[in-house]
Amino acid sequence: MRLELDRDWVVGDPIGERGGFGAVYAAQDADGLPAAVKLVPKRPGAERELLFTELDGVRNVVPILDNGEHEDHWALVMPRAEKSLRAHLQQHGTLALADAVQVLTDIAETLTDLDGQVVHRDLKPENVLLLNGRWCLADFGIARYAEATTAQQTYKFAGTLAYMAPERWKNQRATSASDIYAFGVLAYELLEGTTPFTGPHEHDYQDQHLHGTPPPLTTAPALLAALITECLFRAPQGRPAAGNVLERLSRIPTSSLAGGLAALAEANRAEAARRSEADRQASADATEAERRRDLLDAARTSLSLISDQLLTTITNIVSTAEVRRAPAGWTIRLASADLTFTSAKETDPSAWNTETMAPFDVIAHATIRLTIPQDRLGYEGRSHSLWYADAKAAERYQWFETAFMHTPLRNAMPRLDPFFLNPHHEARGAVGTYMAMHQVAWPFTPLSIGDLDEFIDRWTNWLAKAASGELGHPRRMPERDPQGSWRK
Repeated sequence: MRLELDRDWVVGDPIGERGGFGAVYAAQDADGLPAAVKLVPKRPGAERELLFTELDGVRNVVPILDNGEHEDHWALVMPRAEKSLRAHLQQHGTLALADAVQVLTDIAETLTDLDGQVVHRDLKPENVLLLNGRWCLADFGIARYAEATTAQQTYKFAGTLAYMAPERWKNQRATSASDIYAFGVLAYELLEGTTPFTGPHEHDYQDQHLHGTPPPLTTAPALLAALITECLFRAPQGRPAAGNVLERLSRIPTSSLAGGLAALAEANRAEAARRSEADRQASADATEAERRRDLLDAARTSLSLISDQLLTTITNIVSTAEVRRAPAGWTIRLASADLTFTSAKETDPSAWNTETMAPFDVIAHATIRLTIPQDRLGYEGRSHSLWYADAKAAERYQWFETAFMHTPLRNAMPRLDPFFLNPHHEARGAVGTYMAMHQVAWPFTPLSIGDLDEFIDRWTNWLAKAASGELGHPRRMPERDPQGSWRK
């Protein structure tokens, strides 16, 4: 195939595997100059790589000799590199310390010159090429200028899973610190023969980058191990800048340190590891907080739908009902009976997971309560707990209705029976595997939007009995067998 750009090129066989944004072919010009041609299909946003054809003053970048259009492709012509870093690793396996430091130094020079100007976003061994004795960065297919915000096709979520920084898994903006994280992954791979996180699936990579701890480096000297550890910090602000990385690489000894210097380097490595673990924990805590906030929003929305459906059903039938609304929920009064439905409150994880781990997680809780004037036995009605939890299957959250009772060993007659408990240590004891002062008196019953007939019928029936003075203490407790209705 002949390619006519500013110069004429004869295109030959493909080089390596086809990438996600184009294919590379061997080529030469009329004078026989060897080159490589990258052909990128004209998809929306694909022309972005042409923005980075002239990176003046940037060291160790594969230059663009010629570029333009060819039929339905964008074309970029580059010098023919000797090999990729991936091919070098496949040939040699892990690298000796001096060789690894040289590779990393060449890349760090590039990142230093790009810092604050261009974010590559796909640093990996496949995109590092050996050219004229230097390891040079190539393939700016998903790069962007550091301050760019207006591109319609940003490829924000594109990249290679093993090298993607935690902030990119959180859908946050990629910065030069994201390239430093990928640099840390690459450095780890040069020395250990594998990336710190190995998936294999996308959700595995996401969990590992956000929550995992890289296995300790086994071959790197303490100074280099500390540097790589810092590059892999989850918080972008905690990672060293490219210039700092480059300067510290220049101080990595090619021979082993001894005496006090060795001890000091080891102390520095240990401190970097300690900070890495603190960083991991902080990231995990932040991610967990975000997860719980999202689930709390879902809980409040779904409970509002459940509450509204029950309220609407009652008010459509009972014209004499008095309805009192408040931010904390609503109350319907019919005759001398009050039915109260509270709004969702966030569950404090520390109050629920006390002493020992609870059998399941609770995100939010509410209460539905039916009260009557106290009868001659002191009975005033019943109340049930509503919990937004993964009580049936781990990580599958929905609203559940349940209720509690005193253990038969306790000689007590509560005014409300059964009664609600908020998720705290007393309720946790009731759902635990040991004897406690409270027991579950109503099975954990899922409340699903569109399938509330039984729930609504039951509470409207109890309301009718309460309004007519017929609501009494249940004949037996528990009323329904609760065993097996929640996971232990």
